[in-house]
Amino acid sequence: MLNLEKIVDQIINNAYQVTEAEALELLRWPDANALYAAADKVRNALCGDYFDTCSIINARSGRCSEDCKWCSQSHKHHTGIDEYPLIGVEEAMKLAKRNDSAGVQRYSLVTSGRTMTDAQIDQVVEIFKALKKDTNLFLCASMGLLTKPQLQKLYNAGVRRYHCNIETAPSHFPNLCTTHTTAEKVQTIQWAKEVGMDACSGGIIGMGESEEQRVEMACYLRSIGVHSIPLNVLMPIKGTALENQPPLSEETILRTASMFRLVNPKAYIRMAGGRASYWAQSDIALKCGINSSIVGDMLTTTGAKTIEEDMVKFKEAGYTLTEK
Repeated sequence: MLNLEKIVDQIINNAYQVTEAEALELLRWPDANALYAAADKVRNALCGDYFDTCSIINARSGRCSEDCKWCSQSHKHHTGIDEYPLIGVEEAMKLAKRNDSAGVQRYSLVTSGRTMTDAQIDQVVEIFKALKKDTNLFLCASMGLLTKPQLQKLYNAGVRRYHCNIETAPSHFPNLCTTHTTAEKVQTIQWAKEVGMDACSGGIIGMGESEEQRVEMACYLRSIGVHSIPLNVLMPIKGTALENQPPLSEETILRTASMFRLVNPKAYIRMAGGRASYWAQSDIALKCGINSSIVGDMLTTTGAKTIEEDMVKFKEAGYTLTEK
């Protein structure tokens, strides 16, 4: 059996990287509270008490060509979501200014669909230029499988982080999507890093993957050098292929978050989709290695609390919301 205290000390001293086998043992650690405490000790030592917040806007909704089984925006599913084309500067700015005034650090435009045309990229470039000029927000984007020149345009417009989830373990992804691959996602992430952006990539747990595959995802993200890892919990949406997927227990979610921290000790481990239903009500969620969160509403589902309520909760947990 692993020596948990020794593993934690080695991670903190940058002297050790846990293997997949060790990560699986940690995920299954007999004492859940000891696991949470170990993950939070690593978080505190290597990341400090800064809590990173971000907000997203669904900048283009629905009509997606891809067949992702979990997604309400896929053309394969009939979920009754709002469908609309790319939003304009005024709408993006309205929410951005609200987030800025509430103290949110980051703001991302997220678009449905496999990718964007060059003409569409030119449209969002104008939005990002306006956001950069009139807000203090750190700008992010999530727009599918872009080319390197398109990513360069976003960077030149002020975007400093690009998001492209790998969604699940590479071994499980083909069971959930057949219209694009993990390799295509990783290529996009690599290009984003090459033009100067940070990489944001995580996934969704609760989509039928095994514990081994949760570990595989955590280790794979480490291997491609991801800076921010959004950890979503599946919210089964009626009309999708996963609408009847059984929910995960809160302990499973918290154990997974702790394991992700121990595998990726310096990354932002970010609460994301599923907060409202699964882990937002638990104080333990803020003491198991997590150090960031999406606040406000998600893409096609509502968030856990108001932004203001979230900020109070993060401060009460001992975090600072200003990066030092």
